[in-house]
Amino acid sequence: MSTFMANANTIERKWYVIDAANKPLGRTAAKAAEILRGKHRPEFTPHVDCGEFVIIINAAKAILTGNKLEDKYYRHHSGYIGGLKEENYKHLMATRPELAMELAVKGMLPHNTIGAKSFTRLHVYADANHAQAAQKPVVLD
Repeated sequence: MSTFMANANTIERKWYVIDAANKPLGRTAAKAAEILRGKHRPEFTPHVDCGEFVIIINAAKAILTGNKLEDKYYRHHSGYIGGLKEENYKHLMATRPELAMELAVKGMLPHNTIGAKSFTRLHVYADANHAQAAQKPVVLD
């Protein structure tokens, strides 16, 4: 018996909804990254993009445990001298909670072309409304 290897033609992609309300941001991001990568499927193949679509709702209601709201910073650099920009997670969660969730998920995906392609299937919303109702997504606990 030969080993089954998935390929792009044989994969059927489903849509999943994850509610982030009152759940830790990292736990929600880890679950989303697992589904985006396809590791929950029995036919997972590491060199093939066999992940599915993920919708994360209520990103503004996700919680950060400990002192992360005060101590954690989102940092990015423009590339110029003195171009370091820092934003506290308390401010980031108040203004752009979608970005905080996207950054967490992106960091958990592989840093190659498969991870970049997987990241395009992520949709994050700050509230409970989303625009993918026509795809009939399955709600995850």
